[in-house]
Amino acid sequence: MDLFGALSAFVAVADAGGFAPAARKAGMATSSLARQVDTLEAHLHTILLNRSTRSVTLTPAGEDYYVQATRILADLDEANRSVSEREGPPRGLLRVSLPVAFGGLHVTPILPEFLKACPDVDLDLLMTDTVVNLVESRIDVAIRIGNLESSNMVARRLAPHRRVVCASPEYLRARGEPVDPVDLVHHSCLTFSYATGDRTWRFAKAGRIEQLQVRGALRANHSETLKEAALAGLGVLIMPTWLIGQELADGRLRRLLADWDANVGRATAAPQSDAGIHAIYLAERRGSTKVLAFTEFLMERFGSPPYWDRL
Repeated sequence: MDLFGALSAFVAVADAGGFAPAARKAGMATSSLARQVDTLEAHLHTILLNRSTRSVTLTPAGEDYYVQATRILADLDEANRSVSEREGPPRGLLRVSLPVAFGGLHVTPILPEFLKACPDVDLDLLMTDTVVNLVESRIDVAIRIGNLESSNMVARRLAPHRRVVCASPEYLRARGEPVDPVDLVHHSCLTFSYATGDRTWRFAKAGRIEQLQVRGALRANHSETLKEAALAGLGVLIMPTWLIGQELADGRLRRLLADWDANVGRATAAPQSDAGIHAIYLAERRGSTKVLAFTEFLMERFGSPPYWDRL
């Protein structure tokens, strides 16, 4: 008995909701698929599928078995991919998780170049600001921004994550320019919406730490909305250079308090600290040529320092 073949046949029928559609998708005879499932049920001494003239559904035993069977097949597929991808040129499906704003600005525009360099790789992108579980979501590599928590995953630093204080020239003409972090209590500060309601900005310079509660007319949970508000002259902003590098370069935003490191959010977070933009992947993907090709491509294209800090 070909157990893995029978498992694949059972899962295919369950997914398709019938023998005929599963057979068409697999390019095989319906009778062959039925024989494999019949053999599996006889081997297990149980019925996995309810068969009728109209539909095929899972029995209670079949539902439990389906969960285990899909996991086994996924593990086998992952084992095969891990071994095959260690030799030869990058190839196969590459699943990538990207932060929405960073991915749209700095990754998706250069993907045609990557695919041209690696023609045997197919990309599946998950654009989300949620921290996804790489195992559950079957993600090969994720781009994450900020301070990394300790884990058993491999992290390759692609670029620094630098935040700067800025405002539009129009706002500064109307309200004046702060020369010290404490001056910000007299300014309209555009802040990110945290669940805790925290509006704390933190600054560090030569061992001196300043921490202050700021106020302003606008909060938002979307960085690009805050950037547009700053460009419109609505207030002072702390924003990463990867998001506002072009606006700083062309003068639509001006950097403030340039000799201070800036941060926002948790009280335990040190300004700037070791924050970075990293490619994260599971340890067993360490030898994957497609993962290595993708991360090295990003590192080369971003540069050191990254191009958004050289505009």
